[in-house]
Amino acid sequence: MPFLHIVILAVVQGATEFLPISSQGHLLLTDAVLLRLDIIEALPPPETQLTMLVAVHVGTLGAVLLYFWRDLWDMGLGLARLTWGRRDPGVRLAGFLVLATVPAVAAGYLLDRYYPSGIRGLEVIAWTTLGFGILLYLADKLGMTVRRIEHLRLGDVLIIGFAQVLALIPGTSRSGITMTAARFLGLERREAARFSMLLAIPVIVGAGSLKGWQLYQSGDARLTSDALLSAGLAFAMALIAIAALMAWLKRSSFTPFVLYRIFLGGFLLTAVYGWVG
Repeated sequence: MPFLHIVILAVVQGATEFLPISSQGHLLLTDAVLLRLDIIEALPPPETQLTMLVAVHVGTLGAVLLYFWRDLWDMGLGLARLTWGRRDPGVRLAGFLVLATVPAVAAGYLLDRYYPSGIRGLEVIAWTTLGFGILLYLADKLGMTVRRIEHLRLGDVLIIGFAQVLALIPGTSRSGITMTAARFLGLERREAARFSMLLAIPVIVGAGSLKGWQLYQSGDARLTSDALLSAGLAFAMALIAIAALMAWLKRSSFTPFVLYRIFLGGFLLTAVYGWVG
């Protein structure tokens, strides 16, 4: 796999995985642009794509685990205390993450089983990028900022979990749709982002495990220098993106991401429907 393609793939995945702008959509667009500009002659074979996909998922997983290590420590400590018959907020948070993941896992399994080619197409990405960007803006402006993660109830978690199912459509953004649902429910901006990124842990583990199993079955499960490079770059970019987002939301809103999505969605719709020229 060409070095430049590896670098671009890892940087795009790492930078967009936790921002509300859709990593999946950007990866599909990146491949299309690289092919259009003849930077790459063709996409790599499926086995190589799987290797790189697993690698960048491992990298982004490492970043979120490192940044939110205190939450992970609290959840682990809470689960340990549970064996002694004691309950604390760490157990509650761990349970909520599992519960919110179930709808996406079930929907992802059904989609992979009955529609393995997935939902693709530039037109789909264009409309979801634009539409869910506007929805994020409405949630951010209309939603109150009075609740924290510890204020979540069972029904709130289920709403966020079912909203996450929409991320199976390219361009929606898993981070974006879960943050949108959380903001509609009144979570503070940083708390909405924090819960969304913690929720990414079981999702990435599940998706990475599935892709890893598919890679193993393909007979090409060797660890390569390309995969290590991809994982390292994705880790670094994801860590920077997480820290930057959390710092930004401490003093501002999701509006820059909304404007970016509206601009990108509008540009893609123009390309799809040929409204210019």
